[in-house]
Amino acid sequence: MSTEERDVLIVGAGFAGLYQLNELRKRGHNVHAVESAAGLGGVWYWNCYPGARVDTWGPMYQFSDPELWRDWNFSELYPDWSEVRAYFQHVDNKLNLSNDISYNTRITAARFDEDSRRWMVTAESSETDEIREISTRYLLMCTGFGSKPYIPEIPGLESFAGIAHHTARWPQEGVDLTGKRIAVIGTGASGVQVAQESAPVAAQVTVFQRTPMIALPMCQRQISEEENAKEKATYADRMAKRNTTFAGFDFDFLDKGVPDVTTEARDAEFERMWEIGGFVPWLGNFNDIFFNEDSNRAFYDFWRDKTRQRINNKELWEDLAPTDPPHPFGVKRPSLEQRYYDIYNQDNVDLVNLRKNPIDHVTAKGIVTSDGVEHAFDIIALATGFDAVTGGITAVDIRNGQGQSVADSWADGAHTALGAATAGFPNLLFVYGPQSPSGFCNGPTAAEAQGDWIVGFVDHLLTSDVTRIEPTGEAEQTWQQKIDAVCELALFDRAASWYMAANIPGKKVQMLMWPAGLPAYLDEVNTSAANGYPEFVKA
Repeated sequence: MSTEERDVLIVGAGFAGLYQLNELRKRGHNVHAVESAAGLGGVWYWNCYPGARVDTWGPMYQFSDPELWRDWNFSELYPDWSEVRAYFQHVDNKLNLSNDISYNTRITAARFDEDSRRWMVTAESSETDEIREISTRYLLMCTGFGSKPYIPEIPGLESFAGIAHHTARWPQEGVDLTGKRIAVIGTGASGVQVAQESAPVAAQVTVFQRTPMIALPMCQRQISEEENAKEKATYADRMAKRNTTFAGFDFDFLDKGVPDVTTEARDAEFERMWEIGGFVPWLGNFNDIFFNEDSNRAFYDFWRDKTRQRINNKELWEDLAPTDPPHPFGVKRPSLEQRYYDIYNQDNVDLVNLRKNPIDHVTAKGIVTSDGVEHAFDIIALATGFDAVTGGITAVDIRNGQGQSVADSWADGAHTALGAATAGFPNLLFVYGPQSPSGFCNGPTAAEAQGDWIVGFVDHLLTSDVTRIEPTGEAEQTWQQKIDAVCELALFDRAASWYMAANIPGKKVQMLMWPAGLPAYLDEVNTSAANGYPEFVKA
């Protein structure tokens, strides 16, 4: 078996991987990407379940290069998966990225060789079963935060005689929902979307809910060609603004907290945000919303009362929009909904509260709950989330020169320097990975913002003939201390969220993201670059 030689190998062909590939290729480096899917898009290849769509305004959910957005239009404010996939094809047509991407190829193992100071990577084709060996100086993991689906252990699930799929592994050809009895397990973004999409056509939809979702109104609408053309005049300024806002959008928190205004002014702001919809009530709210419990509760109460107005059956109020919050608002990622709460006014939609009546087991016919009732279904949609952020990395058997794996190194929690590298694993870098802005940031913005720093770093290393870099343990400790300092003031640990790695049994509960916002992150990494990357030992 011959060995391919690369300067840089990129794992993943979503926003982060494509940006790295294009920028490093432009600088003349021998760079290649591998992607386990059959096409571009990362999560947007796999997420083709009913109702799947982005939760970011389409105009801001794309690369900032004018050559890419100038002649591209989304037809909806929040595009669906098929239109996002078409966008990636548009990008490929412009940049010819596929020339340097191996599709249907999964990295199964990577070993660092200290003698050559290179990663020896094993890649396997799902089409041909061919196994390739790739030798690369630097290995860039661009696996995103949602590349490893999580299915909880549900007794008897394998015995179900109907159709059962995790939403992130939905069949590419789709599943006909018409007239079917459908179970939706989970009420994160995918669960909300599947439920509201299937309710108009299904014979029966039963939603199995553990924790109420504090979902926000999407305020979806069509975007005409004329509006798109007019809006293009604002794109450059709005794209430039993304690096200056907490979450990489073209809007930001207010410059005041709830205690700074009267009750009337507070409620007027809440109403204004609500009318705009989307993430504005989350990331364009008062600036103390994640830190002041009273301010947070004020918005929750506003949300609760707005939501209850849409639910006719008052017996469902405590399940769907309880009097007291299940957790502080916004410390779990809110979903955006179009008609989710309205579907519970339909006769063909039921809710099972798993905290009162958990799933006992699955049979060939359906799901048996703890009260002994067997709910019969034709389709089970497992909207059960992901082993987020770290799962896509630890799914690969990555081992250093001493034989230690990343998974073992992170058994007691992920540890990184600058949210980009981990001590003990030379020449290994992550984009949109653990302890970076990742889940707190607009995906394309993070891919470019952190990506620019990574590209500059790798370019510097390759042009300087640096053959080995590794972050110091001291740099990791400093990074962790900065994360902890923010978390000690915030409300994030009040929810068992994937932000905190609390959704996976046995996984260390810790903040997996950089919680201080994108501008603070860029200040940290740009300072590192200006000072010659002191967090790393170079050889």
